[in-house]
Amino acid sequence: MVWIAGAGGVGREALDVALAAGVEVAGFLDDRLAGGLVRGLPVRKPVELPSGAPYLIGIADPAVRARLAAVLDAAGGHPVTLVHPRAIIAPETELAPGCLVMGGAHVSSSVRLGPHSQVHYNATVGHDTRLGARVTVYPGANVSGAVHLEDDSTVGSGAVVLQGRTVGRAAFVGAAATVTRDVPPATTVVGTPARPLARTSPEGVA
Repeated sequence: MVWIAGAGGVGREALDVALAAGVEVAGFLDDRLAGGLVRGLPVRKPVELPSGAPYLIGIADPAVRARLAAVLDAAGGHPVTLVHPRAIIAPETELAPGCLVMGGAHVSSSVRLGPHSQVHYNATVGHDTRLGARVTVYPGANVSGAVHLEDDSTVGSGAVVLQGRTVGRAAFVGAAATVTRDVPPATTVVGTPARPLARTSPEGVA
């Protein structure tokens, strides 16, 4: 039975994916709600994950996913991937452990999803695209072919990333933006064509 880390919106959506896929869920892992019930399932603290238990992180924030993965791995857990039966995963596509692919998503041929990455409802990922670790592609986003989404990057709802572009580490593409050129690391871009709005300073990114 799988434990879902995070009992908020994405965590409950991950539960829906698991139920649709026929995967039994043991409960949630969430410090804020530990000791209670969510959707009728028990909630524990992440450090209380049973040793050897499978888990999936149902949280959108890449930095939080990184911290939680370290805690859960240290507790002896191992990440698993959940794919909704209404998602399309094309041949020669690789999904690393911990990925979450929601209903209506279309992941095209020869794509690679890194550990703990998420492709949300009705998003598309084109052929030969590479997603690093903890990448998030929000609902309705369209990532074209041969794109590179580096570790901890996010593509917002309804955004478009054109063919062959790179979205740098910890960069954020705003909702409905159109990326026509590479996005530097730790940069937020918005609009059509997408232009820089601000820079963040995640650990390890200058």
